[in-house]
Amino acid sequence: MLWNEKQYLLFNSCSFATKFLIRVTIRPIFLLTAIVFYSFNNSSFAQNIPEHASITIKRTKENIIIDGILDENVWKNADRAKDWYLSFPVDTAFANSQTEAMLTFDNEYLYIGFICHDPIGGDYIVQSLRRDFEWGVTENVSVYLDTFNDKINGFTFGLSPLGVQREGLISDGEEISADWDNKWYSAVKNYEDKWTAEVKIPFKTLRYKDNNKIWNINFIRNDLKRNERSSWTAVPQQYRTNNLSFAGKLLWDEPPPKAGSNISIIPYISGGVSRNHQDDESTGFRGDIGFDAKVAVTSSINLDLTVNPDFSQVEVDQQVTNLDRFEIFFPEKRQFFLENNDLFGKNGFRRSRPFFSRRIGIAKDTAGHNIQIPIRYGLRLSGKLDRNWRVGLLNMQTARESGAELSGIETIQGSHKLPSQNYTVAVIQRRIFSRSNIGAVFVNRQAIDYNDLDTTLSTTKYNRIIGLDYNLGTNNNRWDGNSYYHRSLDPGINKDNYSFGAFLRYKSRNFTVMINAQEIAENFNAELGFVPRKGIKTSFNRYEFTFYPKNSIIATHGPIFRIRFVTDMDYTLTDRGLQVGYKISYKNGSELEVELNQEFQKLRNDFNPIDPKGDSVLLTGESFNWRNFQIEFNSDNRKILSYQVTAQIGSYYTGHRTNITGTITYRIQPIGLLNLNFDYNHINLPFPLKEVNFFLVGPRFDLTFTDKLFLTTFVQYNSQDDNLNINTRFQWRFKPVSDLFIVYTDNYFPEQLKVKNRALVLKLSYWFNL
Repeated sequence: MLWNEKQYLLFNSCSFATKFLIRVTIRPIFLLTAIVFYSFNNSSFAQNIPEHASITIKRTKENIIIDGILDENVWKNADRAKDWYLSFPVDTAFANSQTEAMLTFDNEYLYIGFICHDPIGGDYIVQSLRRDFEWGVTENVSVYLDTFNDKINGFTFGLSPLGVQREGLISDGEEISADWDNKWYSAVKNYEDKWTAEVKIPFKTLRYKDNNKIWNINFIRNDLKRNERSSWTAVPQQYRTNNLSFAGKLLWDEPPPKAGSNISIIPYISGGVSRNHQDDESTGFRGDIGFDAKVAVTSSINLDLTVNPDFSQVEVDQQVTNLDRFEIFFPEKRQFFLENNDLFGKNGFRRSRPFFSRRIGIAKDTAGHNIQIPIRYGLRLSGKLDRNWRVGLLNMQTARESGAELSGIETIQGSHKLPSQNYTVAVIQRRIFSRSNIGAVFVNRQAIDYNDLDTTLSTTKYNRIIGLDYNLGTNNNRWDGNSYYHRSLDPGINKDNYSFGAFLRYKSRNFTVMINAQEIAENFNAELGFVPRKGIKTSFNRYEFTFYPKNSIIATHGPIFRIRFVTDMDYTLTDRGLQVGYKISYKNGSELEVELNQEFQKLRNDFNPIDPKGDSVLLTGESFNWRNFQIEFNSDNRKILSYQVTAQIGSYYTGHRTNITGTITYRIQPIGLLNLNFDYNHINLPFPLKEVNFFLVGPRFDLTFTDKLFLTTFVQYNSQDDNLNINTRFQWRFKPVSDLFIVYTDNYFPEQLKVKNRALVLKLSYWFNL
């Protein structure tokens, strides 16, 4: 409260009682006035709190030209989502580079306009011109749509300042699958102090109930030049900015129009040549045709069909140095299996999945090498019956194959013939409370034309899984978790054939705790799933403390504690892991983490720690204790040259191990990326083992000449497998979701560069709307 000189003298001449009266009345009135004035000037801040934020969408009759200019009258009159908040590097202020979003619609399309203010100018930071860019390392603005108003599932569409598109499906309220491809249209216009964008999404592309006038929505901008991440609604920094529980409301002035019939056919034709030089086989030629189809059964349920699918354009797996006692997990990369994978592939826990799609169409020959089994046809029905019910049905049919056995099953002695297989996965989920659901799953592998008397067959007649899953999510996002109970069904096995587990996480601004317990019985048999260990009971706890310093180069920091126990079914300890670490996240995006680890293992099977496929030298029942120190650093990935490196040193079984692994990335903006993946292991073990050095080096060249023309070359040298692999892919997206692929693959013996095998494949696909 500021007074002039006359007011000050007048106040001092007053009696004590008068002065007291002024203090207890005038000052509070002044303070209240200041609060009201401040609140009025910051009313926009309060309006964007998720439970209060809303934006109205109205129909337009105007013809909108998608050119990014936003010069139509409808954009001038549309309701605007403005006054965006920061969620990084702090979450207590408005974004310095503000953004505005507007929406409208007509009978066929949902339109979105963006104005992304950029007062500092200069070049944008983008990963490349490749579609479905990596969100965190590319400047972009994105919309997140929850069309069923359940805060669990939805769609996202994003654009970089260079007009590159990214779309994806949202599951579990925040998980993004960018593998979903569909048709939509956009354009971007760049100015000195901003960039603007227009988006046109066909209602046929979305899934929704046409009588629902309220959707959840949020907009997010990743402004790497300023190192800011902002959103329309306020999202606390400890949560993902795209979490649907923090979305605002999209209010339709009338129900969205019915999407109408939507049938798409995507035929393909492919041809190729290959030769196995290692076995001195002659050159082989092949040609294939097939198709995929997408049918909108209703506006919220979709049917996907595939006949004789071809996955020759899929990139090869990234190789690893195998020092594990158990099967290594490789992610699915085939497009048909990636869409809606959260519905089919997320039941159970990460190492006890009842369904793992890589079991379909991939088997092993008698030498243990992976081989492709032709898939004859498949279908996937998925979607939402209403706001509360979600369903999924997957069915695939594979061909018979001689000299093969399925991965994930126990070998049947003397077998060498793989019968034709039919695979079925059925899922139904019921939403309960606000953001939780309970579901049932059924998984079936069925051998076709199975003969009980034929001892050469490499599978049993069937294998089945039935189970229940519960996924917990709260409105305030503090509690989440899941639990499950699954049971396998096999001929002649009726006991010890179950698996169950429970996981619970509490997350506040400064404290996170995770608790997990699981039991997998000895006879639990998920042949179509991923269960690398059986006959175990496990528990895992993790505790994190997070601090947010002010006026510092550090965004967050805090200690991390982990403890893991594994016992057999009689509670005899077989594994124990203790980790104590400290993590620092800097405001420039870099991260540093240090960790001390202590491991205990009691072997339940013989094992060779430097060659899991070789002769075993460590015997069942032996126990081992070791310790190691680990440090990891991720640099600021906004820089042209960035890197991630992890170093570990310490004891290892009866000897010592040093490991250095990481990635170096050089960005040739905007035409591409040069990556170098590396993994070095120096292991020194006493006799009868030995000192070994394993090198794994993988340079990758990803060139994007335009947003439709791409060339990727991935080279991998693996000393453990004595192999050098070269995989080159050329892609031309000549129309939306229509591609020409040329793929060349070579495998060599590294020392003399002697060819093992090579192949060349050409594939052409085209999307037809019927």
